[in-house]
Amino acid sequence: QVQLVESGGGLVQPGGSLRLSCAVSGSMFGINAMGWYRQAPGKQRELVAGITSSGTSNYADSVKGRFTISRDGAKNTVNLQMNSLKPEDTAVYYCNAVWNWGGNFWGQGTQVTVSS
Repeated sequence: QVQLVESGGGLVQPGGSLRLSCAVSGSMFGINAMGWYRQAPGKQRELVAGITSSGTSNYADSVKGRFTISRDGAKNTVNLQMNSLKPEDTAVYYCNAVWNWGGNFWGQGTQVTVSS
C-alpha cells in the first residue's frame, strides 16, 4: 500500500519560511519523479517544484529563487524549503510521486497560509 504523507504546513508571516516534508511508505526505489503541487481556493492545481530520480529539479517561475526541492532516500522523504513567503503562496500543498511501473499517487495535502 503506497502512502504519501505531507507535514510542515501552517501559518507564517510574509517573508517567513516553512519546510514541507513528504514521507513515502516503504522504499523510494522505482520512483521516476516527485513533485509539490499547490491549489488555492478557486484556482487550478499547479506544479510548484519537481525533482527526478537523478536529482534534476525544476520550479514554477513564481517560486524560483525562493523555494528549494530536495529528496532524501535514506529517510524516504522529499522536502520543499520555502523562503521569503508571500501571501499569494497561500494554498493547500500536495505531494505527488510517479513510479516507473505507472503508479501515480498523491498525499492528502497540507495547508500553508501566509498572512500578517
